[in-house]
Amino acid sequence: MFSHVMLGANDMAASKAFYDATITALGGKPGRSDDKGRVSYMLNGGVFMLSQPIDGQPACHANGGTVGFAAATPEAADAWHAAGLAAGGTAIEDPPGIRSNAFGSLYLAYLRDPAGNKVCATCRMPA
Repeated sequence: MFSHVMLGANDMAASKAFYDATITALGGKPGRSDDKGRVSYMLNGGVFMLSQPIDGQPACHANGGTVGFAAATPEAADAWHAAGLAAGGTAIEDPPGIRSNAFGSLYLAYLRDPAGNKVCATCRMPA
């Protein structure tokens, strides 16, 4: 359904450090910068990018928006969360753990990145 996800960042160095830490905790590689200063990550067929807004205005987070990163195990989600905290992220919502809803049980870990974006690591638990 999606080709990629791109988030805006005001401090590209801080955002890259955060996502380098969290994405490598999930088994990915550090991001690569292009000639326009955008940073790209690829993992398990997904593409995630960071960019300063092209309109020259400050980046801001989406109220109600969340970007979810797939974690293979609850331990991987915990490693993602710990790496994000160590790289300038802020813990939000409940501590990492299992939550159940209409879609089944999910292991979720939530953070705010250095630009204020809400991100989470999600592991779908077996039925």
